[in-house]
Amino acid sequence: MTRSLRLAALTATLSLASACSILPQSAPVDIYRLPASQATGNAAPVGWSLRLNKPLASEALAGPRIAVIPQGDVISSYQGARWSDPAPQLLRNRLLDGFQRDGRVQRLSADDSNLQADYELGGELQAFQSEYRSGQQVEVVIRYDARLVQGRSQRILASKRFEVRQPLSGTQVPAVVSGFGAASDQLTRQVIDWSVSQASQAQAKNQ
Repeated sequence: MTRSLRLAALTATLSLASACSILPQSAPVDIYRLPASQATGNAAPVGWSLRLNKPLASEALAGPRIAVIPQGDVISSYQGARWSDPAPQLLRNRLLDGFQRDGRVQRLSADDSNLQADYELGGELQAFQSEYRSGQQVEVVIRYDARLVQGRSQRILASKRFEVRQPLSGTQVPAVVSGFGAASDQLTRQVIDWSVSQASQAQAKNQ
C-alpha cells in the first residue's frame, strides 16, 4: 500500500471514530405491561371454539408507545415509557386471558397460530390512550369496535362498539398504567359476555 493510500485509510478511520463518539446516547425507557387481571369465573363451558384476532388500529395506536391526548386533537406519547407490546396485541392478549379466566369458552386460540375455529372475534381499536379533560382531570379511554364472525364462511354475526372511560388518580405514568389495567378489565368483561351470548345464540340456531 502506498503512503498516500495509507494516509487516506487512516483519515477515514479517524473520521468514522469521531462521528461515532458524538452520536447522542439514547434516553432510558421504562417498559410497562398491563397490570395482571384478578378476574375469575365458574360458569358452565360452551361447546364451540373461538379464535381471537388482533384488532386493526391507526398508525398512532399500532405501536408500543403509551398514547396521550393532552389537548384538542393532538395525540402524543409519554416520554421514557412504552408498552411491552404494540397496543393491539396488548388488547388481544388481555381478551384471551379474560376468556381463559372466565372459563366458558375453553377451546381458544389466537390469530398467531392460524387455527380454524367455529367463531372469530376481531375488529378495530379506535382508542387506547389517556385524555385530559377540564384542565388537569385525566382518564383512560379504550374504544373497541368488535366483530364476531363465523369461522368458515367469514360471515359477520354481530358487531358492537365498546367504550370504557376510567378516571385516574394521578398523571404520572405508573398511575396511567394502572388506569389502563382497570379499563381493560372492564372492557374485557363486557366483550366476553357479549361474545358468549351472540355465539351461543348463533350456535342454537344451527342445531
